[in-house]
Amino acid sequence: MGTIRYLEIAEALRTAILSGEYAVGAQLPSESDLAARWSASRGTVRQAVATLAAEGLIGSRQGARRIVLRHERRHSFGELNSFAQWAEGLGQEVTSRFLTRVRRPATAEEAERLALAPGTEILSVLRLRLLDGEPTMVERTAFADWVAAAVEAMPQDVRSVMDRLANDSGIVAHYGEHLIDALSAGSEDARLLGVRRGSPLLRQRHVSATATGRPIEWTDDRYRAGSVTFSVSNSAVATPLERRTGEG
Repeated sequence: MGTIRYLEIAEALRTAILSGEYAVGAQLPSESDLAARWSASRGTVRQAVATLAAEGLIGSRQGARRIVLRHERRHSFGELNSFAQWAEGLGQEVTSRFLTRVRRPATAEEAERLALAPGTEILSVLRLRLLDGEPTMVERTAFADWVAAAVEAMPQDVRSVMDRLANDSGIVAHYGEHLIDALSAGSEDARLLGVRRGSPLLRQRHVSATATGRPIEWTDDRYRAGSVTFSVSNSAVATPLERRTGEG
């Protein structure tokens, strides 16, 4: 019950921050005030506040009223920008690092998504993405056999794989189908993102392909809760999908 309670409080505070009820630079109410508002123990409130601090929404300083830090970040996928381009365009410092790069036979789903024969060797990549030094996204990507060597040759801390492929190899990505859902953090995701096992993650899976439709990668991106959201805005001529930070 206590676990559910602190998550409820964290979600309510997150919504208030991102809706502008608490402006950037404003102080949150004290732990005692929040405890009274929610009829909760100060320990439960402390867990909720720590969750928002871990997400980078508020300051992490202990023993003082927390300061709201974060502005919303937004990106339209219609622009075909990489994660790095999107974040840097909003003034965020992007760092990335390869954790593993392993060649192995494609799974049935990977072979289908990459239009490869079953069992074709692909390059499986595990990568951690950070914004302003905060772990934000775990990226698991299957690269098609024809681009594997180029990805293997990249430095461990390459800023953007897709930008490097475009600049060095002339391979330009055009994003295709996007699948968006949620899942619970397993042990590896929890460790890399600094969250508890079972915490909710937002997942985006997509295929990147060339202008001729040749698949380059099939990727599974898992975002820490509160770090990014996706929205769809409808109009008579377009339905742009957008990436934003932090909305519930």
